[in-house]
Amino acid sequence: MPVGGGAAPIVKADVRAVVPALLVCLAAPSFFVLLTPWLGWVLLAAGLGAAWWLERGARPAAAHAGEARPPSLLRDLSLIALGMLIVSAIPLAAELDNAAMVRFTLALGGAVAVPYVVSRFVYRDHAIRFPWRGGGRWTAFQWSWLLAVLVLGWLILPFYFITSGVYQNWPVVDTPDLIARLFVGVGAVGIWDELFFICTVFALLRRHLPVPVANVLQMIVFVSFLWELGYREWGPALTIPFALLQGYIFLRTRSLAYVVTVHLLFDAVVFAVLVHAHNPGMWDGIFLV
Repeated sequence: MPVGGGAAPIVKADVRAVVPALLVCLAAPSFFVLLTPWLGWVLLAAGLGAAWWLERGARPAAAHAGEARPPSLLRDLSLIALGMLIVSAIPLAAELDNAAMVRFTLALGGAVAVPYVVSRFVYRDHAIRFPWRGGGRWTAFQWSWLLAVLVLGWLILPFYFITSGVYQNWPVVDTPDLIARLFVGVGAVGIWDELFFICTVFALLRRHLPVPVANVLQMIVFVSFLWELGYREWGPALTIPFALLQGYIFLRTRSLAYVVTVHLLFDAVVFAVLVHAHNPGMWDGIFLV
């Protein structure tokens, strides 16, 4: 069943589609890792231009009544590009003041909402969907994986954040107000990650590319965003497998609720580690580092 709810059609994978898709996705490290917007713009333009070139000679077959139009690589990549451009309009350094939280809300919210609106009401192809309970009841293995996420996070994340010093990429949280803001911010960004990287980027790429290729490309965008957000040093050793696993889990479960739950459990540990790192002695009995 297609990613994104099952109704959006998927065309037969065309190896040539990898080139424009890769160019568009490589704009993410240009925006969020190299912090070189002009290079990101060039890559987006090149990717969309390559998609147009591939489709320029194709004449869509006349659709019968009730049939959906075949997916357009150019349209779908333009939605990904639109979302990335909106996100790249703001600095992604973690901040907890009112202005920063409003800025994040507008930019990240717009990066999900605008491509969705364009897909549904301009392109009229319903390419982006958010299947909350698409896969039915969770299995025993899925419940076990939720527990495993907590255990793995407890074992790995304190060591990563504290020994690498990357916890300093997040502001000091030493008051109840700041701790509450951090909790809201970490959770909200975690939910957004799944709405954009999985339900938007991965779902759109999956309409044109084999699953492994689409998953790797969404991972590039996912990990690049997390890098600017603060997951630096050897953080990609954690964020790369996490992004790939989230794509795979969503494909298997077709459940946004499940991947969001996985992400929020992971982020709950991130939140606790950040509070612990900025407040030595507060939760020393909980973590090993």
